[in-house]
Amino acid sequence: MEEIVREEVTGINDTLKYVAELMALSARTAPKAKGEDFVTIKVLTGDDIQKLADAMEEFGRESGKANFDRDARNVRDSGAVLLLGLYEATSLGLNCGACGFSRCADLKKVEGPEFAGGICAWRLIDLGIAVGSAAKTASILNADNRVMYRIGVAARKLGMVEGDVIIGIPLSATGKSIYFDRK
Repeated sequence: MEEIVREEVTGINDTLKYVAELMALSARTAPKAKGEDFVTIKVLTGDDIQKLADAMEEFGRESGKANFDRDARNVRDSGAVLLLGLYEATSLGLNCGACGFSRCADLKKVEGPEFAGGICAWRLIDLGIAVGSAAKTASILNADNRVMYRIGVAARKLGMVEGDVIIGIPLSATGKSIYFDRK
């Protein structure tokens, strides 16, 4: 009986990996300003998920920031995690001021405590559209998911994917979503 349960779980995790790969496809083909793509994508499974959860817990302890441990528990219980980042994105050259500077030329990269700033607002919107497209795909395929910024902090510290800003979307398939009604 125990072997049957293990096989079912393995099958679910294989399916969740496939869902994450389809989510990656949605993110890759999502519309982007000027048709320029600066989105980085990686699917995590198995031991990489556990390393990520460990790093999230460690960052939470070291920084004193809340809920890294809570989100790490969710990550540990996930069958796959999709990482989406924005890497070396150039500005659109619109001089629109949405980033806080009146001229794109004034926008400079600055390393923050979790992410690198000084990013064109339109490129961040590109990342948001890619994240939304990926989450939509998970939803269509009935995979429980939740967009988590804390995953991105730890993934960036570990160098799991290149990105000045990284977002993570963990995936699960259980009778009730593990990502809601959390303590």
